[in-house]
Amino acid sequence: MIKVLLIDPHELMRSGIEALLNTVDDIQVIGGCTCAEQISKITARQIPDIILLDINLQENGIFEACKQIINNSPNTRIIGLSTYSDGSIPKKLLHLGVEGFISKGSPVSEMVRAIRAVIAGKRFVCQNASNVNIESLLETKPTPFAKLSKRESEVVKMILQGKNIQEMSRFLELSDKTINTYRYRLYNKLAIKNDVELTRLAIKFSYIEEMM
Repeated sequence: MIKVLLIDPHELMRSGIEALLNTVDDIQVIGGCTCAEQISKITARQIPDIILLDINLQENGIFEACKQIINNSPNTRIIGLSTYSDGSIPKKLLHLGVEGFISKGSPVSEMVRAIRAVIAGKRFVCQNASNVNIESLLETKPTPFAKLSKRESEVVKMILQGKNIQEMSRFLELSDKTINTYRYRLYNKLAIKNDVELTRLAIKFSYIEEMM
């Protein structure tokens, strides 16, 4: 049984999706909530296999919400939901590590296909995503930088800008010791040893261009 958690700020939308998915033999909706911050309460009882996540959340930026889910529940896969299907949205989500994207205008059968495909380790983008090169999106792989927390990402950005420890400390209003802690923590996450390797990695995955 594939356990699904719905995150959508609209109760009517959640109820409708839940009613439709619960008619599918191998899918069970284990809960629903209005924002990413409520996930921990639900996952304390049982961890979902799939999170259907509305990408228009207001309480927390969608990209930061995805990072938190990926970091805190690495075995849970995410499928983004949206009322529109702009080409840049699924590309950014897939680049971050989200495994699928479904427009809310898609038929239920396509949502079911998406859930089954993602569970099988594949990536899925809905048919009616406008202006999207589906093949190129499906080839997109998450970068190592998706593992980083918001603060670690800030430290990476400043390192790549050539800032020293003291400059980072003043800008972020943190002690030198705390900056170094973040620095070595992100080194471990990225499997690198120094700033030179960090720069090479950033160039390899076009991370520098993303920050511009």
